[in-house]
Amino acid sequence: MAFEGSCQCGAVNFSVDADAPDTAMSCNCSHCRRKGMLLSFFPASSFTLESGEDDLVSYTFNTHKIDHRFCATCGTQAFAYGVGPDGVETRAINLRCVPSIDLDALTIQKVDGASR
Repeated sequence: MAFEGSCQCGAVNFSVDADAPDTAMSCNCSHCRRKGMLLSFFPASSFTLESGEDDLVSYTFNTHKIDHRFCATCGTQAFAYGVGPDGVETRAINLRCVPSIDLDALTIQKVDGASR
């Protein structure tokens, strides 16, 4: 079943045509740690940006392989564009931006991005 998410102010809305995940990645790199993101990855083909393309701003850092997209109005980063290790275009969804997901029920996988 698909799930939906948005930025804080509602200018950016998206849907993912997949079951809601029961696990999330918590990375300790400088970016993820500061933003407190809980991420789950999906093929780009399952992601639809419903509204807000003109409200998005990009940010890249370090190796510039991930295009972090955030709302220019409220600053929320709801997702990022990238390519998985297998070469498939992916979307990293910040599950904190998906109201239907019970964050306390997620199994958290810690990733040491700070050491990479």
